[in-house]
Amino acid sequence: MYFDGTQLKKVFLNAKSKRFGIIASNVVFDSTIRGLLQGYNNNHSDGLLQISSGACKYAAGNSKDIIIGAEVISSIIKILSKQFNNSGVGLHIDHATPNYFDFIKECVEKELVTSVMIDASKEKFEENVRITKEVVSLCKRHSVLVEGEIGYIKGTEDEIVSETELYTSPEEALAFVIQTGVDLFAASVGTNHGVTKGEKVELRLDLIKEIDDLLIDNGVETGIVLHGASGLTAKQQQIAIRNGVVKINKDTDYQYYMAKAVQEYWEKEKDAVVCPKNVHYDDYTPDKKRFDPRKWIIQAEQAVKNQVESLVSISGSKNNSIINN
Repeated sequence: MYFDGTQLKKVFLNAKSKRFGIIASNVVFDSTIRGLLQGYNNNHSDGLLQISSGACKYAAGNSKDIIIGAEVISSIIKILSKQFNNSGVGLHIDHATPNYFDFIKECVEKELVTSVMIDASKEKFEENVRITKEVVSLCKRHSVLVEGEIGYIKGTEDEIVSETELYTSPEEALAFVIQTGVDLFAASVGTNHGVTKGEKVELRLDLIKEIDDLLIDNGVETGIVLHGASGLTAKQQQIAIRNGVVKINKDTDYQYYMAKAVQEYWEKEKDAVVCPKNVHYDDYTPDKKRFDPRKWIIQAEQAVKNQVESLVSISGSKNNSIINN
């Protein structure tokens, strides 16, 4: 099923109280969405689907109309999720920078999303707080959750590019949460957007616990978000969750496994569209049964389903949906 903002808040409170993580998955294609919904549902795990500005522009086609794209993706998720009763998902705007405020506003007012991330992390602290508070004020009127961020996460995530990383200060994190009233807080602890291997990054999992403990001690416990988590090991993710993380973002993971599955299909079925070297072209006929897009796109969909099933097992969200619990 599709969650509204009030239900999504319960999802994160459930995760924080039981110390497991919600897998937040970036989407663009309907095949990705189907794979994710099936995977979450098969494992009785709630989840969060995420859209970026770039994803919405892509979904709109040549017009690159960002609102049209958001409406397309939101509609697909709401319709497809009606089939599933063992889990629920929300829809989140990921890494919306301040220049996308109007985009956030329209998505919230049209009830296209259940949560948003305002990423003003490249602004000075005071300006970041001001911008984030404005988004929180807007979203609270519509029961939409808000995620904010301090620090820089290195690497490339769609339209977000940072050549440097800046670790989040626990004291600034506390001040930021108190002053903005965000529901979720993204901390920069050494993860990288894009293709990375967790054992090769300078990960500060202890910093997550410092931030979480400080927030709890001051009566403002908040769900902590881990961005750039695709390359992390299972152990790294589980330690992060024990230390206070409730939301783990995944994007590159799915892109890789989708591409790998499709490549493996065409490695095997290449002669369906390419005449073999030992066959004369006049004697060759392409095989529609194998080049039908439904035959190879389903490979990508299955790969996404398998991957999210693995991830919810690692994060502990399996069998922890708020539905029927």
